[in-house]
Order: sequence, then C-alpha cells, then structure tokens
Amino acid sequence: MPNAKPDPSAPSASEIPGSFLAHAETAGAHAHYRDHLRILGARWSQALGETRFDAVRLDAGELDYYFLDDQSPPWRPNPHFAQWVPGVDCAGSSLVVRNDGRATLFFLSAEDYWHQPPALPERIASALDVRVFKSAEALARGLREATGNGRVAQITRHAADDGAELNPEALIARIDWDRAQKTAWEQDCMIAATARAVRGHLAAARAWEHGRSEFDIALDYLEATGHTAAELPYHSIIACNDHAALLHYQHYDRASASPRRTLLIDAGAAALGYAADITRTHVAPDAPDATLFRALRDALDAEQQALMHHIRPGVRYLDLHEAAHRAVARILTEHDVLRCSAETAFARGLTRAFLPHGLGHLLGLQVHDVGGLQADRSGTRVAPPADYPSLRLTRTVEVNQVFTIEPGIYFIPMLLDGLRAGPDGALLNTTLVERLMPFGGIRIEDNVVVTADGVRNLTRSAFADAATSTLQDGRQHG
Repeated sequence: MPNAKPDPSAPSASEIPGSFLAHAETAGAHAHYRDHLRILGARWSQALGETRFDAVRLDAGELDYYFLDDQSPPWRPNPHFAQWVPGVDCAGSSLVVRNDGRATLFFLSAEDYWHQPPALPERIASALDVRVFKSAEALARGLREATGNGRVAQITRHAADDGAELNPEALIARIDWDRAQKTAWEQDCMIAATARAVRGHLAAARAWEHGRSEFDIALDYLEATGHTAAELPYHSIIACNDHAALLHYQHYDRASASPRRTLLIDAGAAALGYAADITRTHVAPDAPDATLFRALRDALDAEQQALMHHIRPGVRYLDLHEAAHRAVARILTEHDVLRCSAETAFARGLTRAFLPHGLGHLLGLQVHDVGGLQADRSGTRVAPPADYPSLRLTRTVEVNQVFTIEPGIYFIPMLLDGLRAGPDGALLNTTLVERLMPFGGIRIEDNVVVTADGVRNLTRSAFADAATSTLQDGRQHG
C-alpha cells in the first residue's frame, strides 16, 4: 500500500478553542483524529510489508521503580503507542497493528482501590477497535491469542514475549522516518501546546520583572500552563544571569538574582502528549551594560526571524544551521565582540565558541523527536558534520515537518577560555566579553510547521494571539 501523506492544511491557532481538551471531543476533532488513524494505518501497513512482518505489538510500557524503592518516576508511554492512543494514562496496555493497517487496542483498566483506573475518551473508544481487560493476566492471554500466528514484531523497552522479534531496527527506522511528517491532528495538538506554553512564558516574564526567584518563576509557569511538573514535556530551564550560559541549566535558585540582568527561559507545554518547546531571553532595563546585551539579543531575534524566509521544502537543515552561524558571525563582528570580518569569523569557526549547539530538532511526541539523522526510510544515517557534532537534524526539509529554530549566543567561560588561548585569541575583544559574561547568554526558539512554500510559525502566532487577547480584555475592562 502506498504511504499516505497528511493533508498539508491544518487549522490556525485562532481555530483552536481555549480548552483544547474540550475541543478534542468535538465532531471536527473526531474527524481529524480518524484521519490521523487512517494515515498511521497506511504507514504501518507499508512498513510491515516492506519488513515482512504479519503484525506488530506496541506496548504502552510499565511503571519503572526507583532502585530499592516502591516509588516510580512519572510514567511516559512508548511514543509509538502514544501516537495511536494520545494523552491516555494507560500503563500495561498494548496495541496490535496488522499488516493490512487494522489496529486493535488491548486496554488495561484493572480494578484497583489504590489508584484510579484509566478510562478511554470517546474519541478513542469510538475510532479504534478496543478490547478492555480487568487484569494484566487476562490482557496477556488476549495478546497471545491475537499474535499467536505469523511473524510478529514487538516494540517495547522490556523483554519481548516468546516468538516476537524485539524492536526490529528496519521496522522502527521506517516509522521514525514517517513520524517527521505531522498529521493535521498532530498539528492541532501542537498548536494547543504552543498556546499553553506561551501563557506560561508571559507569566514567567511578569514574575521575573517583579524580582521573583528562579524557583518562584517555575511555580508561576506551572500555574499559568495548568501543568504539574510531571506533565511538562521536559524540565523547564529557568536561568537568571550567568546561569543562562549553561545550555541545560537544571536547578532553581530560591533567592532572587541580584542584580537582575537576564532571564533565559526554555520551557514547553503539552497537549495530549504533543510538545511545544519555546525559549525567550529577557534583559533587565537598568542592569549595568544592559544596553549592550539587549542590542545583541535584538539582533539575534531579527536574524532568527530572517532565517524563517530560507525554510522551504528541499532545503537541507544543515544549510539552515550554517546560515545561523553566518548570522551569529555578523552580530558578533558588528558589535565588536570579535575583531575581524564576519567572513573570517565564520570561516575560522570562531562562532562555534558562542553557539555550540545545533540550530534545532524535530518536535512532536518527544521534544527531541526521532528520525532527525536519517537519510531515508531504511534508516541510513547522516551523522552531523565534525564541525557541528551537536546538530540533531540533518534531514532535508519536507512539508508537514515540525521543528525548532533556536540560534543562540552564549558567553561560556570554558569555551571562551579555549578560544582566547588559541591561535585566534587576539580576535576576541576580551574586555567587552568580560563585561557581557555576567549576562550568561541568549537563545530565541520558535516551533515551525513546514508548508508548501515556507513555514507557519506556531510560536510567533501564539504570542500574537495572546497579545490580541490581552488588548481586548483591557478594552473590555477599561
């Protein structure tokens, strides 16, 4: 069966009601979800046929407990399962997909007085073939009966059942390749996740402006998004001042930063398991050298938006990454951080000390979604070049891919000390760098959907919608 392609059209943020969970149970969303399942069925049918499997069993996964403990970390489903059954807390369930694309959900809803048993929303119960089991033992028997004949793959992090082939690479590679193209349903979810994250970012900025600590900002972010910490797609990076030079800063100071210079907040949200991933950098107006640093921030923001005009189907993501480094070279030389031409700064690799990570990554059920380093459906790998070892995406841009664009400029002592000590050390304006070091760094990150002629920027649209809503509220209460 030929691989079905998702409809390139998807609703704009204005078409998604404020409560996405309520929207997800409307007739229109049901139709998008059913279309989503049809596309998944076609993808899996093709992949199973190409790899000569009769069926695949996708296990949602089990709770994993801490070492020598009866407590577990937050449970997250196998993403291959979650793509079919989004946003349902159903550890112990499985989905069987046959090579004709038909799928059956083996749903575990065990009777329990310690925890609330899971329940299926109508959207899923009415669209999938579902068998409900009251015990794990009964579900296991049902699975054995359903997969007892033929060649069966099993995708799970645990040991495979007898007779199943565990995590076959050729099958997973094909599905990972297809997952980069998001269906209309998946784009609905990511639009809603983005709107939710933007509410959190606005609340975090207000908290920082009022002098609150990293810890307090994290709490305000959770309240504004309506998430618990466990429901976030990743641990929020809330970095004040020089903490912003740590790319994945993982702590929250309880004391407010003094003096207040910068806030770099890299924080997302989720809707039915699909993630948004947004970063913004704020600069205090009255900090010493704030004018210098804000000029760098504003220049990077302008270059990040200019990069969007280069994104279109057929472009290599690596070319976008190199364009970002050329932009960073222009900024650093124009603002006298590097004393050479932009061409020299790029050619000699000086920008790598200021931008050590990749320009972005695929986004979806996983924040760093799968398939970013594949060249084709069979799993041929295109490793990042030696000059950019942290690049997570080397694919060619295609319609309905969703990925991040997140250039940065950082003042990281470890990297700048190496640059200073090297053959190009004289090109570094050490005096200016020392003045900028306490601000940490800058990152601007948006989430975009590739269209036939460019991109739709989910993040900027959500911020614009939030500003319009705030203005309208002000007029109503003015």
